[in-house]
Amino acid sequence: MRRADRLFQLLQLIRGRRLSTAAWLAQRMEVSVRTVYRDVAALQVQGVPIEGEAGVGYRVARDYSLPPLMFTPEQAQALVASVRIARSRLDPALAAQAEEALSKILSVLPLSSRVAADSLPLHAPARPHDSIVLTRLGQLRVAIESRQVLHIDYADVKGQPSQRTLRPLACFYWESAWTLSAWCELRQDFRQFRLDRIRKLLIGPGTFKDEAGKTLADMFRQWCEPPPFL
Repeated sequence: MRRADRLFQLLQLIRGRRLSTAAWLAQRMEVSVRTVYRDVAALQVQGVPIEGEAGVGYRVARDYSLPPLMFTPEQAQALVASVRIARSRLDPALAAQAEEALSKILSVLPLSSRVAADSLPLHAPARPHDSIVLTRLGQLRVAIESRQVLHIDYADVKGQPSQRTLRPLACFYWESAWTLSAWCELRQDFRQFRLDRIRKLLIGPGTFKDEAGKTLADMFRQWCEPPPFL
């Protein structure tokens, strides 16, 4: 790999994360940590606003941007594959934005890359998701982003009904179903809810702020920790 290409790749990796250690960058790029240190210093000399230091991690200033990127034919194919797989599984508004974004990207690619992307022999037939589920997915996405409290009528796997007040945190796709991960005020714990089992959904009134022990990061940590012995 040419040094210029390596520097560009390094910059893209740093821009894509909040904080990247030299060890992680070296592993991803298959170079030594010493090479990462040298390349970061070279980028800084060229005026790239990389913040951080050796042993701590690096990040790029938020207001820094690059000119439009060019993609290889294989990268263009990966973008097409991603949108084809995702569009029937997303809420209509987000699926439309994904299609539009892909069109914009493909429109500025060289002809060879566009042809390779258009002719990709990989397709993802639409799954039979209920339109109500996809509509709810869009509503939940907005509620999560704006931190709005949810009130739902829910039926569990046995059909037992319950009413919950939730702090929505994230939606997860499990290939056969969408689920909502949330902090449940009734159980005072994290819970997962299948979107197709939500009988009624009310967004607000009211918003919530992150509290220690009730955030998405806390939920992920709980998932990673082994359960206590009983």
